[in-house]
Amino acid sequence: MKWQNYIERNPRIMLGKPVFKGTRLTVETILEKLGDGVSEEDLLGSYPRLRPEHIRAAQAFAAACLSSDEIILLEEKVH
Repeated sequence: MKWQNYIERNPRIMLGKPVFKGTRLTVETILEKLGDGVSEEDLLGSYPRLRPEHIRAAQAFAAACLSSDEIILLEEKVH
């Protein structure tokens, strides 16, 4: 899945948040709803322009973002 085929960032659309191409629907919105337990079927019914490929692209985008995160471990002070 090439999420880049479905998701774009444009500073003039939703303040540059990642959205599905040709929409103002943010990837964040879909991922939050999935995390809240909303089914794919319900999402597709609620957002007429949303397709199953968009949901897969949102998940692939999230995975790509997490894989590029830098982990910084801080030493915990012991009292």
